[in-house]
Amino acid sequence: MSLCIKSEQTSDVAVLQCLGRIVRGESLRLLRDAVTHLMQPRVVVLDLSGVQMLDGGGLGMLVFLRCWTLDHGIRLTLVNPSDFVLEMLERTGLTRVLHISSVDDAVHVLCNAAENVNPAVV
Repeated sequence: MSLCIKSEQTSDVAVLQCLGRIVRGESLRLLRDAVTHLMQPRVVVLDLSGVQMLDGGGLGMLVFLRCWTLDHGIRLTLVNPSDFVLEMLERTGLTRVLHISSVDDAVHVLCNAAENVNPAVV
């Protein structure tokens, strides 16, 4: 199974649900483009609960996306990583670099973003 990304953006918060494999090749380009082509998000939430495989290229892409979002003033949050993904992030020490949240934390972020929306702009 290759990577499938379901994307939803409301206001300045984008949620991307990733399903399948984040591995070298086309899936990395797909993930990069899905994040870098969003319309001015303030927060990007990557739901990794459906990711079954993550290789070195996928880990590198997550680090790239962290750097890219930081450079663009965007908060990147990884949500609910599968057991395999969480183990890979822990083994490589990326849990200290990437912001990883539970579903409850992500809901809190999304609710705060909704409260901060300026109705005159929407």
